[in-house]
Amino acid sequence: MDAQKYAKQLHQSYPLYKENTLKHRRFKHKDIVPLIKKLSAHADFDVVVAGQSVEGKDIYHITYGNGERVLLLWSQMHGDEPTSTMALFDIFNFLSADDFEHKDLRRKLRKELSIHFIPMLNPDGADKFQRRNAMNVDLNRDAVKLEFPESKILKRIREETRADFGFNLHDQSKYYNVGLSANTAAVSFLAPAFNYEKDINTTREEAMQLIVVMNEAVQQFLPGHVGRFNDDFEPRAFGDNIQKWGTSTVLVEAGGLRGDEEKQINRQIHFCMLLSAFISLAEGTYTSKDVTTYHEIPENSRQMADLIIRNLRMPTPDGNKTVDISFKSEEIQNEDATDYYTKANIDDIGDLSTSYGYREFNAAGLSLKMGKVTSIEVVDKVEVDNWLKKGYGDLILPNADALFDAHKLPVNFHESEKEVDTQLKPGKNPSFFLVKDGKLRYAVVNGRLISLY
Repeated sequence: MDAQKYAKQLHQSYPLYKENTLKHRRFKHKDIVPLIKKLSAHADFDVVVAGQSVEGKDIYHITYGNGERVLLLWSQMHGDEPTSTMALFDIFNFLSADDFEHKDLRRKLRKELSIHFIPMLNPDGADKFQRRNAMNVDLNRDAVKLEFPESKILKRIREETRADFGFNLHDQSKYYNVGLSANTAAVSFLAPAFNYEKDINTTREEAMQLIVVMNEAVQQFLPGHVGRFNDDFEPRAFGDNIQKWGTSTVLVEAGGLRGDEEKQINRQIHFCMLLSAFISLAEGTYTSKDVTTYHEIPENSRQMADLIIRNLRMPTPDGNKTVDISFKSEEIQNEDATDYYTKANIDDIGDLSTSYGYREFNAAGLSLKMGKVTSIEVVDKVEVDNWLKKGYGDLILPNADALFDAHKLPVNFHESEKEVDTQLKPGKNPSFFLVKDGKLRYAVVNGRLISLY
């Protein structure tokens, strides 16, 4: 059974197994509970409550198969890293399906593997869509002290299962790129070191071999979009310690991909990639892989930005200078973490030839002109375009209740004029315009480039 050939079949049939109730990144613990309850009624799965989070939410331990080779997968150790959790529920649908096409594969996996899943290890963080747990502690720095219940659950299950292979499933910043290229690092791998010397024993070598299999699967769908993390040893992290405890551990990070803000493409890639790994483990074919290929995966860089405007004439006391300007954004969420808007700041100014943008614009021949400010009483989406065309990039809206939704529009809104950024420097978010022959051609507002004609 060729794992890579099978990955293509799985990619084609994926819509049959996608868990359609998980439609975006900000799903909650309550959204996965009914799915797990449904799974518990299936004869091929064993579902138990492994314990509770700080805030008392159930954390589940799901087992599939009764083979000799034992796998352990855990997701959402960081609450705002949900891609692999979505993919795991897609995999649960695949494993519990009764279609004929993949019947032999399921039988093979059940016979050869015992697969243990902990989906959403940090449900409190997931509900707040934050990295840390309810006590604002990074669980991935609690592998040794084990102060928190979520950490204790993961350590206990690892000890009980004595897993041969571990899958440490995360999301990474969308600002990572692959090597020196403009390709975003949609997926990144690491076989974590187990000591400061970064020694390679049999346990770590087998993790590297398995990563070669997984990389081959991803490259079929996203060629050039796979990176490798720096392997500096982190003595407090779970991946490094689980490697040290004798489980061959693979770190997987879901990164950014153009046009995939809600990670729906990436979850499909994870679905195919993880099942490819299962197939290779069930058949033992990963052992034929050369670890040299693992080391040939380009290391990650962090040179991406949301927007780069290149070759822009910027006024200075010494005359106009040609510069590049980059923007990066952050998500500002509402109180219950169900909705958000993005706030962008200038990240860098100058020669940005070694940086890359999700969107890039060549502003050669255009000059920079700062935006104007005015006050309005109510938000009118149609009027926003008119304000921009008149050179207003910042609007004062005293009605604080309307501000959250207003921030989603392509204008900077403020409660008072003192909040307006007017400085063109990193960390600030000024509105400005790109001008040619005295006419406003583009607005640059909150990290967005908006055509005005």
